Amino acid sequence: MVTTQTEQRSPGSGAAERPGQRANAADRHVGARIRERRVMMGLSQQQLAKMIGVTYQQAHKYERGLNRISAGRLFEIGQVLGVPVSWFFEGLAPETAAQESSPRQRMCLELARNFALIHNEKHQEALSQMARALAAQSQAERDGAA
Repeated sequence: MVTTQTEQRSPGSGAAERPGQRANAADRHVGARIRERRVMMGLSQQQLAKMIGVTYQQAHKYERGLNRISAGRLFEIGQVLGVPVSWFFEGLAPETAAQESSPRQRMCLELARNFALIHNEKHQEALSQMARALAAQSQAERDGAA
């Protein structure tokens, strides 16, 4: 039996699961880690795109896991974001889909981004002290309830 190009690309034929095809769970995981680190550093997608020499749209596609990232480009992104390439793969389990960020994770990322945008060091220190005090209070309440 001869297989045509159309048949190879038809839904359910497994074409999307072959290596070298469309982005997969690992690509989405790496993209999510890029976004996480970018937000931690207080960078916009436009700023990251400019730093790595791509368009804003391309950076957006990388973060969404829609486009695959070459090894060289991932190395460059790691350099710009100050992390080793391996950092992007941390937490990636084999054969599992990338998980969406929980509301708590999104809140933590937003907190880190907003903290990075505070330029007044006294305000940063005050916020840090408040967080330590609230954490200590929560810990004391947990210890008292146990």
